[in-house]
Amino acid sequence: MSVAAVAKPANAGTHSLIDCQQFVSFLINGELMGVPVGVVQEVLTAQQIAETPLARPEVAGLLNLRGQIVTAVNLRRRLGLPEQPGNLPSMNVVVRHHGESFSLLVDEVGDVITVNDLRPEPPPRTLDQRWRAVVVGVYRLEQGLFVILDLPAVLSLDGSPQRSMDNRI
Repeated sequence: MSVAAVAKPANAGTHSLIDCQQFVSFLINGELMGVPVGVVQEVLTAQQIAETPLARPEVAGLLNLRGQIVTAVNLRRRLGLPEQPGNLPSMNVVVRHHGESFSLLVDEVGDVITVNDLRPEPPPRTLDQRWRAVVVGVYRLEQGLFVILDLPAVLSLDGSPQRSMDNRI
């Protein structure tokens, strides 16, 4: 992926390291997205996933991560996007949330991106409602928009997104 490891928002000035945040970046359907680096446990290549009968469509199944059973969430389905063309294998971004591990299935994993702003811009009003429910905000980078996912909302698979308490990352 051709994303710089350190990216400045298009309107950034000089900031100290304290004013920076880091995100693990990935692509979904060509869109640059990310989650805070602090919630990422590890990144894995395609893994064997056991389907889970009667699970919501967003749940791709379960994977065995060194003896730990991890729920795999298909982000394409969660965002209402079509399946990856040609059944290409998905990468796994394993995250921790409330003491549990989850695997986010993504098309491609990028770099750690450092942004020089603590607060992202709110999601654009034109963004699809399904996306708005799981997005904290966006950063305008030289490469384009960088969409920051709201992990609690993404992992709330009961149909009622749970936003972060104060929308902080």
